[in-house]
Amino acid sequence: MFAYLWVDKKTQEPYILFVEGQQLDHPELETGNRSRMKIFRINPKADLPITVIKSLLHDALDLYRNGIIKIK
Repeated sequence: MFAYLWVDKKTQEPYILFVEGQQLDHPELETGNRSRMKIFRINPKADLPITVIKSLLHDALDLYRNGIIKIK
């Protein structure tokens, strides 16, 4: 598993979860009580921050491309 789009049960707002998020360093990523994953919240009333999302996806993919995260 790499990442997925989900809706927060409490707030009903969408977010993108990055499974290996602990390896990503971005100010808008939240750890919460997770040790491995981080989420990027999306404001449903605003335009999607495409540049930020592309950057996060690129950085997450680089973890696999560069061998930091091993594919089983």
